Amino acid sequence: MTVPVMAYDQEELRGRAADLFPGGVNSPVRAFRAVGVDPLVLVSGEGARVRDADGRRYIDYIGGWGSAILGHAHGSIVEGVAAAAAGGFALGLTGPLEIELGERIRNRMPLIEALRFTSSGTEAVMSAIRLARAATGRELIVKFAGGYHGHSDGMLVEAGSGVATQAIPGSAGVPETTAASTIVLPFNDRTALRYAFAEHAGRIAAAVVEPVAANVGVIAPESGFLEDLREATRADGALLVFDEVITGFRVGPGGAQARYGIRPDLTTLGKVIGGGMPIGAYGGGRDLMDLVAPKGPVYQAGTLSGHALSMAAGIAALDALTPERYLRLEAAGARLETGLAAAAERTGRQVAIARVGSLLTVFFRPSTPVDAAEALSSDRDAFGAFFRSMLEEGILLPPSPFEAWFLSLAHDDATIDETIAAAEQAFGA
Repeated sequence: MTVPVMAYDQEELRGRAADLFPGGVNSPVRAFRAVGVDPLVLVSGEGARVRDADGRRYIDYIGGWGSAILGHAHGSIVEGVAAAAAGGFALGLTGPLEIELGERIRNRMPLIEALRFTSSGTEAVMSAIRLARAATGRELIVKFAGGYHGHSDGMLVEAGSGVATQAIPGSAGVPETTAASTIVLPFNDRTALRYAFAEHAGRIAAAVVEPVAANVGVIAPESGFLEDLREATRADGALLVFDEVITGFRVGPGGAQARYGIRPDLTTLGKVIGGGMPIGAYGGGRDLMDLVAPKGPVYQAGTLSGHALSMAAGIAALDALTPERYLRLEAAGARLETGLAAAAERTGRQVAIARVGSLLTVFFRPSTPVDAAEALSSDRDAFGAFFRSMLEEGILLPPSPFEAWFLSLAHDDATIDETIAAAEQAFGA
């Protein structure tokens, strides 16, 4: 499908946005405050590239913040959404596409025996926590510093992503009593984990974790950490919630839980399962999910949950993600990682590159971080300079040193090699 190229004035659009939206944006990281340049206004995307309002094209590593795993405007997703739209948008009751996408998710993540769709990852995590508290009769929640689980009150305690970028410890408007019910531990710290469960024995409802930290830059779980977390929750009678909004169906066909061989009680999903449309989901064993209304006492609802267009896009995305294509994503990530490391070495630039599958972060520090504290010690000024140089070379990175780069199936060898060449120039500058 050929999309007509419209004429825009980017500066004029920025001014209009600033008059409408707080900070001129509808999500803080889009303001580019961390990188010292005016925010881009993007008007279209195709494959691995996006175009801004002034007509300039960039190789894109934002990728809809992880949702565009097939690349932008992928044909099968566009066709699926168009077909769904022709049948009406929000019909207000259950439709066949919800069932079809739900079955695809369960087939790939068998631990999800039943699930509920939401309209965002924030809603999914919020609902999973409510369910965990109801199932256990407990109140406390364990999370890990730098982990971003949406912007519900209890999760905005030492969160990563935009919160880290803006240097905000939490958020105004969150009651102290709400924050007090959240226990924050360092990621990968097995000693702190054991101590917390000993100190609060019998009071923790759930531990919520990104199995691969991706909202303070990419941090892989160290050997034994997720296993210890699973054992600690099970021994205490608490639930283990895997926040796979980013990793689900990105780091492998069964998500991070399959990649690392861990069995969470509840899983939250988003991003990839919506193919670029708004979506979220949470699910787990049938005994837990039977507690959700109308079957059980845990209330959760959503007018647009299971929206036909999101369901159609998700079906197309999952159907396209074959085992062979996951191998291609892994190879693309490895090629970019190796090339960036070599470029940095040739220019004498000290960086550490962390990667899990098609998630990658370049940290301007001596070694890859193991937790949020180490990640946040990265040289932010150096990243800002690197970002600006890459942008001049036509490479669009996430505008924060604490975000993952997202590769897609549209990032072929030539695209990656162009990125590496630009990075070598940026490192040298």
